[in-house]
Amino acid sequence: MRILVTGASGFLGGHLVDGALRRGHRVRALVRPGSDAVRLRSLSGVEVVTGDLTDEGSLGRAAQGCEAVLHSAARVVDHGSRAQFEAANVTGTQRLLAAARSAGARRFVFVSSPSALMRVREGDRLGIDENTPYPQRWFNHYCETKAIAEQYVRAADGPDFTTCAVRPRGIWGPRDHAGFLPRMVDAMRAGRLPDLSGGKRVLVSLCHVDNAVDACMRAALAPAGRVGGKAYFVADREETDLWPFLAGVGALFDCPPPAPRVPLVLGRGLAAAVETGWHLRRRAAGSGSGSVSVSGGGTDAAPPLSRYMMALLTRSATYDTRAARHDLGYEAPRTRAEGLRVLRDWVTEVGGVAAWTAVQAALSGDTAPAGPAPDHTEQGNTQS
Repeated sequence: MRILVTGASGFLGGHLVDGALRRGHRVRALVRPGSDAVRLRSLSGVEVVTGDLTDEGSLGRAAQGCEAVLHSAARVVDHGSRAQFEAANVTGTQRLLAAARSAGARRFVFVSSPSALMRVREGDRLGIDENTPYPQRWFNHYCETKAIAEQYVRAADGPDFTTCAVRPRGIWGPRDHAGFLPRMVDAMRAGRLPDLSGGKRVLVSLCHVDNAVDACMRAALAPAGRVGGKAYFVADREETDLWPFLAGVGALFDCPPPAPRVPLVLGRGLAAAVETGWHLRRRAAGSGSGSVSVSGGGTDAAPPLSRYMMALLTRSATYDTRAARHDLGYEAPRTRAEGLRVLRDWVTEVGGVAAWTAVQAALSGDTAPAGPAPDHTEQGNTQS
C-alpha cells in the first residue's frame, strides 16, 4: 500500500520510510520546506512532498491516495511556549487526522511518548502499563501536548478509520545526529558530562530505532478490531541501567566516563537554576519563547540542563510491553548487543565520533555545559 510518513527527513521518520520500503510498500514522505531530502529523493519507491502541519492544503495533497499514515513529526524539545507546542503537537495532529480521513486513509498510527504520562512530582515507576491514567498535571508543555494529541488520535478511531498510538522512549541508533545518545557522547568526549545519578541505580526502558519501526509497521497492519483506539508501550527487550550504559557507549568511542558524581539534591537544584537562568537570558535578549539560541549555536537550542532532563536522567521508568506483544506480535527484533555493533559500524562509516556529534557542537557552542536530553529525538523533526 501507499503510506504517508510525516517527519520523514528526521531520525525516526527516515527509518520509518526505510522500514515501509523493506516491506514492499510505497511511501509518500512529507518534509518541511528547507529540509534536507537528498537521501529520500534517492530512494526508489519514495515520493517526496513538501508541506507543513500548519498548512491544511499541503496535508490534503500529501494524504491523497494513501491507505495509511505514520505520524512521527512533532516538536519534541523541552522548551518553548505553550502556543508553539499546541500548534505543532495538537493542532497539527488534528489537521493531519482530518486530512487523512478525508483522503480515504484507513489507518493512522501516531508516534506518541511515555512522557504523555509523566507527572511533575513522582518517584521511580517500574513496569508501567497501558492502564496507567493520564495525569491531571503534566511535567511540561511537551508532555501535556503529546498526551492531548494522543487522546485526539485514539478518539478518532471508527469503523472505517482505525487509529492507534505507539509510545517508544529514548530512541537510539544509527543516523541520529541530534538525539540523547549523540548529545551524551559529545559531552563525555569533551569531559563535560557529570554523573548526575548521585550513586542511585536508574533503570529505564530505551528503544532502538529498528524496534520502534517494527512496532509502527505492525500497528499499521494489525487487524483493526485488535488495535483501534489503543496505545502501546514499545521498548527494547533489555531494561537499561542508564549510567553504566552511557559509560559503556562512551567507551566504544574512547570517551571518558561521566564524572564527577553529583549528589541528587545538588543536581536537581543545579538543573532548576540553569533552566531559570536560561529563560531569563532569552527574555533579556528579546527572544521570548521563540527559537533564537542563547548558547552560541543552533536555531532552537535547548537549555544546557533542565528539570525535565534531570528527571529523565534520575528517575527509574520502565514499561511493560505485553500489550504490544499480544496485539501487535511485537518482539523487539533488534537486541542491545546488535544495536551497539551497528551503531559503532555506522559511526565509523560517517567519519568517527567527532563527525557523529558535530551537530551537538554546533548547537551547544564553545561555552555551553553538557546538554543531555534523553527524549530529544523520539520523533522525526524537532518542529512541525
